Amino acid sequence: MSSLPNSPYSSGLEHEGATPFPAPARTPLISYRGVYKSFNDKQVLEGIDLDIYEGETLVILGRSGSGKTVMTSILVGLVQPDTGVVTVAGVDLSTLTTDYDWLELRLKTGYLFQGSALYDSMTVGENVAFPMVQHTNWSMEEISRRVHEKLAQVGLADTENLEPSALSGGMQRRAALARTLALDPQIIIYDEPTAGLDPITGDEIAHLIRRLQQTLSVTSIVVTHDLRLTETVADRLALLYQGVMVFLGTFEEFMKSDHPEVRRFLHYEIQEDKS
Repeated sequence: MSSLPNSPYSSGLEHEGATPFPAPARTPLISYRGVYKSFNDKQVLEGIDLDIYEGETLVILGRSGSGKTVMTSILVGLVQPDTGVVTVAGVDLSTLTTDYDWLELRLKTGYLFQGSALYDSMTVGENVAFPMVQHTNWSMEEISRRVHEKLAQVGLADTENLEPSALSGGMQRRAALARTLALDPQIIIYDEPTAGLDPITGDEIAHLIRRLQQTLSVTSIVVTHDLRLTETVADRLALLYQGVMVFLGTFEEFMKSDHPEVRRFLHYEIQEDKS
């Protein structure tokens, strides 16, 4: 196992003589191997190697433009890597060439968009019901029951008839998460789930994400730069810098790491929190 600072298995503690953080001894649900991606002349991902395991929450940290969202976009077919292999449950994503090929995986993957992305023309209940109406043959009674269930799971019971505009920012994020849960996904991708929220509301969303991961046993990938969120939800975290994964380990290891990019990231984020 490599102990170089840029190794994806590096915890950043090697300079202190510590053992690198070991990968769990089980088969990964999601695997990136040698993944490169560029847009025009800009290299966005550069040799990503990463395993994500069933039932864990992995946080992907990084500054704007570091490649975080590109990594998750690959998982739902919005972006194709230039080289390298990405597999989900053993399926090589490069073999999925049509929307029909992607359908099964996309239905098993929930995506919480930054900013919630609720449909203003629909009620909260209709927003949550939308994936069920589009992708199942369930009766309206069953859909109504499940809408109520999903809203209750996120602490929004009896809000079905409200308009999204009647909800606070935190409540809108919860409603969007209920929609993400509509088809009982096995994987949930969170794109900056606390962006634009005050610290107290952000903490509530963080604890909700953690509780859902524990009670539903979903595999969660959280894209963020929010350290408070990361501390609450992360089983492991990866730090991207200019398309390279420079750290992989626990939050505690991250805070103790002397890797220069980890120290720079922490200094920047702590200063931002104080401003």
